[in-house]
Amino acid sequence: MLNDQYYNRRFVISAIAVIIVVLFIIRLFFVQVVDDSAIEQADKMSLLRQTVYAPRGLIYDRNGELLVYNQPIYEITMSYREMGNTFDTAAFCYSLHISRETFEQRTAEIADRSKNPGFSRDVPQIFMTQLAAEDIAPLQESLDKFPGITIRKRTLRDYPYASAAQVLGSIGEVNKRDIEADNYYHSGDYSGREGIERTYERVLRGENGVEVLLRDNRGRIQGHYNNGLDDLPPVAGENLTLTLDIRLQMLAEELLQGKVGSVVAIEPATGEVLCMASNPTWDPKILVGRQRSVNYMQLLNDKTKPLMNRATQAQYSPGSTFKTLQALICLQEGAITTTKQYPCSGPGSTPIKCTHHHGSPVTLIGAIEQSCNPYFWCAYRDMLEKDGYGKNNEHFRHRYQLWCDDARSFGLGSRFDDSDISEQSTGKIPSPELYDRYYGKTGWRALTIRSNAIGQGEVLVTPLQLANLAATIANEGYYITPHLLRHDSMRTHIHQTVVEPRYFVPVKQGMTRVMTHGTGRHNALPDSIASAGKTGTVQNKGGRDHAIFIGFAPADNPQIAIAVVVENAGFGATWAAPIATLLEEQYLLGTVKRQDKKNQIASTVLNPNAKKFTH
Repeated sequence: MLNDQYYNRRFVISAIAVIIVVLFIIRLFFVQVVDDSAIEQADKMSLLRQTVYAPRGLIYDRNGELLVYNQPIYEITMSYREMGNTFDTAAFCYSLHISRETFEQRTAEIADRSKNPGFSRDVPQIFMTQLAAEDIAPLQESLDKFPGITIRKRTLRDYPYASAAQVLGSIGEVNKRDIEADNYYHSGDYSGREGIERTYERVLRGENGVEVLLRDNRGRIQGHYNNGLDDLPPVAGENLTLTLDIRLQMLAEELLQGKVGSVVAIEPATGEVLCMASNPTWDPKILVGRQRSVNYMQLLNDKTKPLMNRATQAQYSPGSTFKTLQALICLQEGAITTTKQYPCSGPGSTPIKCTHHHGSPVTLIGAIEQSCNPYFWCAYRDMLEKDGYGKNNEHFRHRYQLWCDDARSFGLGSRFDDSDISEQSTGKIPSPELYDRYYGKTGWRALTIRSNAIGQGEVLVTPLQLANLAATIANEGYYITPHLLRHDSMRTHIHQTVVEPRYFVPVKQGMTRVMTHGTGRHNALPDSIASAGKTGTVQNKGGRDHAIFIGFAPADNPQIAIAVVVENAGFGATWAAPIATLLEEQYLLGTVKRQDKKNQIASTVLNPNAKKFTH
């Protein structure tokens, strides 16, 4: 009996053994086939997947001059788990010439998930960035003493010219919002923050690669895993060719030294921006490297607002430059003809006085040449009251809306939404509803808003819009959206104004006479090159008048259209016109022959605070 009892137990024991073996087999299958966490853990111990950053695309000017390139830098990363508890902090800090307090502060920031949401003890975290080769040399010599520490090569932007900072923009470290918006980025990555760098970020940045490195049991790199077959090479960003002429840009910035203002030049036939200068400005090099944040705060806090691109963001009354557009609208809407005359009594004229004495009565071409305020007030009044007079007249309201629509067809009162020029202001063409709020629906008429006639009312423009107005007049009725990337596709962005081409001929004649007999006559181009232009002196409640000029050259075959604004400078003929014509001279002739004029303008300081920020 007893033997039978033990005999039966052996079957139970055998069954238990079989079950245990089966369970082990199942578990082994699950671990090796179904669940790869063990493999992942092993990989983490033996393999290091390291990002290989794509070189950013280069940027050239229209003539092939290199404007932005890359220079090598280094960054240090640390993997907290590999560092362990025996990490030699003192020796590490000594090799980098940093204090222990700096080390502890930085490591605490890295481990703070509110500041670094992607933190993981197993994933390398960026400890220091933007280091030069000499900065990391001592650490590189003893890198095997610091487990978990790696050195990665990256690039930063560099600039052969200290110009075009507002146009080019800069590169900065991405923030939490950038990372959440685009999973391409991780903490410590860089992206374009302003200008071209920001607009064309996705084109310039390329695609990062990955290299898989093999480590020994002490975390030391032994080489590429699988002979590098698992590596993914980076794809470099695309190179860009801009519409800028860097020589013209440099001259514009030189002429604006000691002044607050801006210059925009456009090639009328293509809409390509030839230069876009704003002063105060800075050397783009100061927003590169470890001093970027300090220098950026200096720019941000400076009272002259250098970070504002005055060429696209500042808004001004256009002053007498607006008379060119006023003439075109009044011709188009049948309020005037080229032979219609209006009287002028000089400074004694009412309700708008003229700034100087000239012959009277005056026709359109003479009024543009002499910048006659009463002429353009009368033309504006007759345009608005052509179908009736009075505050309650619906025909007047319709005519004013017509005037608004005509002006907006020139690109005024709104951004160029199909442009790659960032950070634009809209300007303003005042709507009927605006004046309804000011005066009541029946409380205003032509006399109420007469300042609009001479560009001194509620109309506001940006220098970019003024340059585009000059280009539109040069083209006799159309413009191509102003843009900065030199690409043929932009030539299809054609905008036709409502004004018929035939009406541009007398306006261009008047602008040509401005440069031969009018306020711009002292700024004629050399080599008998005929130019066209219109000066403006804009009243400024905050101080001295602003000097403004628009123009194009040659007058009979325009290749460059330009707008210049110099704040608090006084007469447009004294400051804005010579800057414009010197730039036209440089672009058309490849040099400036009027060196005395150039030196005089460049050396004159109108605002001591208007400087270029440099190292």
